[in-house]
Amino acid sequence: MMTTTRIYAETLSDARHRASAWREEIARAAAAPSVRVVSPGSAAFPGLLGEIPDPPACLHVWGRILAEDALAVAVVGSRQATPYGIEIAERLGFDLATRGVTVVSGLARGIDSAAHRGALEAGGRTIAVLGSGLDAIYPPENRRLAARIARSGAVISQFARNARALPHHFPERNRVIAGLALGVVVVEAAERSGALITAGHAAELGREVMAVPGRVTSPTSRGAHRLLKDGAAPVEGWEDVIAQLPARFRDCVKVVAASGAPAGAGAAPGDDERRLLALLGEEPAGMDDLIMRSGLPAGRAAALLQSLALDGWVRQLPGARFIRAGRS
Repeated sequence: MMTTTRIYAETLSDARHRASAWREEIARAAAAPSVRVVSPGSAAFPGLLGEIPDPPACLHVWGRILAEDALAVAVVGSRQATPYGIEIAERLGFDLATRGVTVVSGLARGIDSAAHRGALEAGGRTIAVLGSGLDAIYPPENRRLAARIARSGAVISQFARNARALPHHFPERNRVIAGLALGVVVVEAAERSGALITAGHAAELGREVMAVPGRVTSPTSRGAHRLLKDGAAPVEGWEDVIAQLPARFRDCVKVVAASGAPAGAGAAPGDDERRLLALLGEEPAGMDDLIMRSGLPAGRAAALLQSLALDGWVRQLPGARFIRAGRS
């Protein structure tokens, strides 16, 4: 039988190995030409952010800021998010990114991470704004997520490369989030959540403020509900977000096929595939549940679900859950 000391030593060794791998991944990306410093007035500085009073003197950019990032929406919320909040943030991130909207958030635990993951899963663009420097990514467990974001979007900071995450950095970070976006969607927020600071900055900058209704008994919904009482636009899905954008930007949103599949989805599904699609709706369904309800052999159902996901008919969520893609 393994001793406690040996188990601890092996666990510690594994943790050190993972930490070393993360550091190497971050170092490789940070050493790449894609990391640069941009300032207001330069072509590489985000256009929307350059329009606000007193924009940051400079930004450290890991990845790339593109002209298309002018069509951007921030999705923010509580670090102590509920499963409901995580699901909504992932769905908004995915649905907005599918339609060509850049998803902006703060790389924090909870809602922010979920919004980034949804955008990445859609193959779209997302921008993470840090409350620390690029060499001190916070929270540490999101280093790998940051590396994924930098490969197809951007991770940015107004702070020195080695700056640690300090409490007073986050209100400044939140102003940058608001400045990068046409509007801010608060998914979940307690009464004293930093997401409310982001919403406040958005209002001051003349950007749209939106909020997702939640359970009236949930502490993480009280801040969002206060925003709704104060006039924030309610959001139940991506359509509500797009409706709040200025008309000139609404015209830039990508069209998704009305058939229920994203434009460019694979060939029409067969009988067994249609049986699975009929079981999928607005709420995610687990693979075991779909196998049982469809009556299909487990191996065939699993293979068909993967095929439907590859063809763009369904979207796979964490935990072997599936949902219809391209709802319109």
